[in-house]
Amino acid sequence: MADDHQRHGEQPFADTADFTDADRGFVAALEPGVVTDENGKVVWDNDSYAFIRGSCPNSVHPGLWRQSQLMLRQGLYEVAPGFYQIRGLDLSNMTLVEGDAGVIVIDPLISAETAKAGLDLYRRHRGDRPVTGLVYTHSHVDHFGGALGVVTEEDAATGRVPVLAPAGFVRHAVAENIFAGTAMARRSAYMYGAALPRGPRGQVGAGLGMTTSTGTVTLLPPTRDITATGQEEVIDGVRIVFQLTPGTEAPAEMNFYFPDHRVLCTAENATHTLHNILTLRGALVRDAHVWARYLNETITLFAHRTDVAFASHHWPMWDTERITEWLTLQADTYGYLHDQTLRLLNQGRTGIEIAETLRLPPTLERKWYNHGYYGSMSHNVKAVYQRYMGWFDGNPAHLWEHPPVASAERHVEAMGGAADTIGKARRAHDAGDHRWAAQLLNYVIYADPGNDTAKMLQAEVFEELGYGSENGTWRNFYLTGAYELRHGTVGTPTGTSSDSMARSLSVDQVFDAVAFRIDGPAAWDLHLMHDWHVTDEDRTYRTELRNGVFVHYVLPDDNVRPASDAAFTLDRRTLIGVLTGGQDMTEAVRTGSVRVTGDPSGLARLRSVIGTPDPNFPIVTPWERRATV
Repeated sequence: MADDHQRHGEQPFADTADFTDADRGFVAALEPGVVTDENGKVVWDNDSYAFIRGSCPNSVHPGLWRQSQLMLRQGLYEVAPGFYQIRGLDLSNMTLVEGDAGVIVIDPLISAETAKAGLDLYRRHRGDRPVTGLVYTHSHVDHFGGALGVVTEEDAATGRVPVLAPAGFVRHAVAENIFAGTAMARRSAYMYGAALPRGPRGQVGAGLGMTTSTGTVTLLPPTRDITATGQEEVIDGVRIVFQLTPGTEAPAEMNFYFPDHRVLCTAENATHTLHNILTLRGALVRDAHVWARYLNETITLFAHRTDVAFASHHWPMWDTERITEWLTLQADTYGYLHDQTLRLLNQGRTGIEIAETLRLPPTLERKWYNHGYYGSMSHNVKAVYQRYMGWFDGNPAHLWEHPPVASAERHVEAMGGAADTIGKARRAHDAGDHRWAAQLLNYVIYADPGNDTAKMLQAEVFEELGYGSENGTWRNFYLTGAYELRHGTVGTPTGTSSDSMARSLSVDQVFDAVAFRIDGPAAWDLHLMHDWHVTDEDRTYRTELRNGVFVHYVLPDDNVRPASDAAFTLDRRTLIGVLTGGQDMTEAVRTGSVRVTGDPSGLARLRSVIGTPDPNFPIVTPWERRATV
């Protein structure tokens, strides 16, 4: 494979410091390493990876096998006096900092069930300390989804437990998981391989963690925003100094430092892997230049007075000199791939061309924590190119290509038909040119989705590509693709939307969530106008469905616009329910939750053109739609 980190040679296996660090401070494991929900369904099973303790098989890249052996360690660990981590109970870590009266929780995992199991494990060994603070490092679901497993809504509402997050946290957390949440969650099934069998020929980890838990995702909105670098807060007697890092690994993210303990949290900005500039599940393209700049700022602000550094994934690092080197080389990695991609695109190279040839300098590449277990040089280079140049590479031949099915039909015909194309693919497969075999077979499958011969051979090709990948998410994509070709869709094992997530929508986001689901052609001839007086804000919004577009705006006090079809008076939570949550408007009116003036019948017509996302859409086979799109 082209990615530099796919090579089996030149691996620094003599460097075993990570194993020492990963074992340091071990207190106790969760026995058994399984978490279930209230109905007894397994939502996390770390024990299913026990096979990774053995020697590396031929079906797994040795670098990924090593990374998975490190991530397999689970339980409660002491990081520093009063600082503990729960590792190996979800994709991410949960960190616990002891204060004067209780314990501060940092990043409560993905699911309420795994977060509760982690807190219970901590309490069994450190006493039944109450949670006295909750901190989210950033706006990705694996760092807030388990909030209601460790804190109640009443805890936050009464102020007993302050909830801290970087500015913009809720807006970005909700937007990512509601607006494009269905598509991202479906692709996450490929990225994390949550539905794959565990084993040497199946899922062996995801580079950042083993996989994602499948329990109850929740969101408890922050009660205190971090708005500036240098802002200091005291929680339960613990001083914390914050550094905002927006636009790095997440749109809203922050590092922070404990000055009285010489401990640094690097969130997900510095971990033990090359991270993603554009994650394979889909997201906003991140800024590698800004990422490098903020890590250099972290070094300036905190490194010289840090003895211990921990992150939201993987294991901590000790010693000021080692920590400074780690932060420096991680910063230089993101800076190098950004700057060199920009240099080469200005010489006329395309993203694909740059990705084939660009490699890190040996000083950076020889460090395990710069290997592409999760991100990769290949797809990160393409992401930097996309950030600056977009999807088009400038070649007019690529400006108006046929879409996948039409293109596949023409390719297959040009190559002599399906049988000849499969024959060429089989020869490429036998010769070890799996990339070309995959491309050829993809043409056949898209031209003839019922061709089982092509699908079974493609599954073999995907497996070979997966077995050779050091990158955990590439492996999972290939092997999940193979699994679906053989057995059909796995659907979406891990959902990120939930009632508590929806309840955090702002009024603007509620209307946006509707707009993004309007079936445009079905709504071409509809013109509906409604007013919504939201009592929480004492503000009236007007929505219009026109030309297949659902728009909204705040009505000024001196509104002289035409009268609406109907006006509704309700609070924000009820608005969320009747527009996006399936709450019955008639029942809401009957109970007094909504007051209506005018003719509300247009609401039913609006509902009739709101589409439903499909969490099972095909990925390795074509998506056919006969209606106009």
